[in-house]
Amino acid sequence: MAKRSSLTSGRARRAIKIGELASQVGSSYLWNQLRRPFLSGPARDRELLETHIRNAQRIVESSKQLRGAFMKLIQMLSMRQDLLPGEALDVLRATQSNVPPMSYSTISDQIRREIGKRPEALFKSFDQTAFAAASLGQVHRAVTRDGIDVAVKIQYPGVEDTVEQDLGNLKLLLRTLQALGHDVMRQEIDTGAIYKELEQRLREELDYVQEARNMTEFGRRMAGDDEIVIPRYLKEMSSRRVLTMTHVEGYTLADVMGEAVDLELREWVARKMHFFAWRQILEFGVLQTDLHPGNYVISHHPRLGVLDFGSIRRFPEPVRKANLQVARAIISGDDQSLAAGMVRLGYLDREQDPAPMVKVIHILFEPMMIDRDFDPLQYDAVAKAAKIGEIALGNRLYKSPAHSVFLIRALIGLEGITRGLAVKTNYRRIFKECIDRIPK
Repeated sequence: MAKRSSLTSGRARRAIKIGELASQVGSSYLWNQLRRPFLSGPARDRELLETHIRNAQRIVESSKQLRGAFMKLIQMLSMRQDLLPGEALDVLRATQSNVPPMSYSTISDQIRREIGKRPEALFKSFDQTAFAAASLGQVHRAVTRDGIDVAVKIQYPGVEDTVEQDLGNLKLLLRTLQALGHDVMRQEIDTGAIYKELEQRLREELDYVQEARNMTEFGRRMAGDDEIVIPRYLKEMSSRRVLTMTHVEGYTLADVMGEAVDLELREWVARKMHFFAWRQILEFGVLQTDLHPGNYVISHHPRLGVLDFGSIRRFPEPVRKANLQVARAIISGDDQSLAAGMVRLGYLDREQDPAPMVKVIHILFEPMMIDRDFDPLQYDAVAKAAKIGEIALGNRLYKSPAHSVFLIRALIGLEGITRGLAVKTNYRRIFKECIDRIPK
């Protein structure tokens, strides 16, 4: 069994740990820059990559020691390809899994504080071993007195007590990453927008009452789609820090990835995941931003079960319409309309030359630009990110509106799932079907 641990607490102790982390990351890049003139070209590239990976490992290790809010923030940062190269981001993404659970007695006490009774008194049966543990809480299987199979999500005690400090310390780490982006990755990073968006989403994820509302809203929006299953929450067994929901049976999305899995099933999943993502962005204007395999299960029918509604981004209607304008311009090949949409979204000023931004969109949405089968394994995200960084730096494309932070996170998550499914198909046609169903 994984080692059980508690939140590292104490304001001074957490401040020291995160201060040390920022200092170590910054110092390692300074040392790397001092050594560069004395190394050959290949040696410079190798040492820089090793420095990236070493620093990513430092961040992961600190987040696992601190748990709670800081770990969640690191998970969110792990989706930002503009901060670190792909190899280092792969290390950061280790925070998505392998989190040691807390002891059953700790979880039982938390349920008693929140609901008023211990699990043994609330449920017909309650599995004392967590079947999932994450940064902010863990999930246990249970059966209600009425015989309903449920999943009970319990927030770790003390998480909210660390939020303010962790957010403050995050600013220090972001400043280090901002310097890294400018000096090493050759990109300008708007850390203010990143910080604000991370703060908003984190506060939402800590409020299970809000997550229950999100779950109910998605259940209503997806009611017409028999191939998607949204859990239902049980109000009398839920609170701000405990969320009891109907259990959705199925294989995790990660289990259906890989060429050994039936191609027909993988094709269905790839199509369904794209439909689910694009409908949220272009039709609803409400997006589940945490698109990673652990948040989805696939049943035998098949059906797509959606499990987590903690991180939801609501786009104002003008933003949704502008996103839809850009999507339609991608399909129609209307670069003028595409550029106008990017102005409406806040990526461009009206007086800017739109050609570089249009080129960036063409690179990002390559699978949607070509009307033929596309192999996602041929989409080199790291090389494309470097190319986009070069275009952005050369043409001063520095604007990063707040609404883009978690949209980018979701699209990167979708790209990762698509690569994992390894389905060669016509993604442009899927994209176009999602657009065509929306009234003009």
